[in-house]
Amino acid sequence: MSEFLECLGQSLASRRLLPAGAKVLVAVSGGVDSMVLLHALRALAAKNRWKLRVAHFNHQLRGRASDADERLVRRVAAKMKLPVTVGWADVKGFATRKKVSVEMAARELRHEFLAQTARRSKTGIIALAHHADDQVELFFLRLLRGAGGEGLAGMKWRSPSVADKRIVLIRPLLDLIKAELLAHAREHRVLFHEDASNQSGDFLRNRIRNELLPLLRNKYQPAIARTVLRLMEIVGAESEITSDMARWWLKHGKGEFAELPLAVQRRALQLQLTDAGQEVDFDLVEQLRSAADRQISINVGLTVARDAKGRLKFKLLASHEFKADELEVNLRDRGELMEFGGRKFKWKLQPQRAFQVPKRQPRQEMFDADKVGDKFVLRHWRPGDRFQPIGMKAAVKLQDLFVNAKIPAERRRELVVAATAAGTIFWVEGLRIGEAFKLTLGTRRQLIFKSHD
Repeated sequence: MSEFLECLGQSLASRRLLPAGAKVLVAVSGGVDSMVLLHALRALAAKNRWKLRVAHFNHQLRGRASDADERLVRRVAAKMKLPVTVGWADVKGFATRKKVSVEMAARELRHEFLAQTARRSKTGIIALAHHADDQVELFFLRLLRGAGGEGLAGMKWRSPSVADKRIVLIRPLLDLIKAELLAHAREHRVLFHEDASNQSGDFLRNRIRNELLPLLRNKYQPAIARTVLRLMEIVGAESEITSDMARWWLKHGKGEFAELPLAVQRRALQLQLTDAGQEVDFDLVEQLRSAADRQISINVGLTVARDAKGRLKFKLLASHEFKADELEVNLRDRGELMEFGGRKFKWKLQPQRAFQVPKRQPRQEMFDADKVGDKFVLRHWRPGDRFQPIGMKAAVKLQDLFVNAKIPAERRRELVVAATAAGTIFWVEGLRIGEAFKLTLGTRRQLIFKSHD
């Protein structure tokens, strides 16, 4: 038995990832990582009486290359005499409908397929091929997105499936670097396909892998991978303790919320939001933590507040409290006077011949028409709406902007907003225009939008 297989076998045994006789679904993409994992588990299966099944998800993102990956996985599984299940999905279409990135859409669909396959085959364990290099990339990916300690801790050797908590995900290769997997593949002639999309600069993870990490390794810290993995281990352990303390406090409720350590306060609120199925972000947690009994909109028709004891109270608002009416405007029509929300509006298109900063005129705004699109929608504010005003680097909740602008609660529901057909808000009555829709040197057509008495 090779040294690689011996180390992997010892790691699986010491961490009790795969008990003897276990049924395991191996997620295989066709790339070197998952093909090496399949080869290694197959080599160790007889000794441990494991029952392996292969699952492959075709994302249909790379045309013939995606189909070639599927054929390779089918061929290798057949040669190993292992059952294989293949799934397909229109990832790009799903991403458009859900208004998420292609990466997020692919991840959600893949996990759902794997969980469904595991359930149908009565398999409680799914083996994934994430390795040490993936951990380092994930650290920087989450760091750049502002993750907390739990996120920076990275992937765990064992965790519940995001699609079905009853199914366990294991990652047997987490302490192995990519170079070791490639060396094993070469030595044992493991077939695999290179994914050309891994070199694309369209994805942040690829830029971290191909640009940021080589820069850090060459100019700042040659042992960046080892340093980051050690840091992730430390952060993970501390984050786990914080979670344990927060769960204990939520269960027993001893001690005042305000007297808890700051990290425990935040984690207690985060856990309550997660248990309620709500999206968690730092700003929301801080708003809840800093003041009791403040109603904060987190979704359409749903608010949340923290009481003095640190418990979250969710409130469903009656449908009549929010105005659901909207008006679709087609920019292919001629601009004309229209009414919405008790106000009159008029728009027109004109070519931009020379760029100059628009002069402020009462009740008039100017936008890049091509960025707005052929249609836009006039509607009222909805809880959960986000908006990036001109001059700001990121979108924020409209609720927060209203609070900062001291707009009374009863007035907020009367305000008119304009959003693209895809739902992106580019104008809010009484506030600035959207950053992404301002006039620039590259603007070809201007949308002039005026409100009237």
